[in-house]
Amino acid sequence: MAGLESKSFDAPDEVRPFTDKGEAQVVTLAGGSVLKARFEPGWRWSEHLRPIAGTDSCQSPHFLYVLSGRMHVVMNDGTEAEAAPNDVVRIEPGHDAWVIGDEACVVVDFGASPAYATSHTA
Repeated sequence: MAGLESKSFDAPDEVRPFTDKGEAQVVTLAGGSVLKARFEPGWRWSEHLRPIAGTDSCQSPHFLYVLSGRMHVVMNDGTEAEAAPNDVVRIEPGHDAWVIGDEACVVVDFGASPAYATSHTA
């Protein structure tokens, strides 16, 4: 199948749990990873992924498309934004984030570090 690859999140290459508040499904195409992540209400990066990543803030870049729910992002420099359904959001390394409200936030991330949500996150 030269030049064409197709995979489904129905059968991801890998599933990475976020402690007790969600998970990322990972598919790999042409050596790159795409994540579909579900962040449950109450999820916060600094509580649920910091222990996995071992860094003070998230050091992965993100290029997200938000399918459902809401997420608040605060950069290390204090810049803040909210992501909502149908938003496309670029986030550079150095941030915290958390789910707003009582609905899970589901995103497709085309820009995450291949090691996102693993103990190898840069």
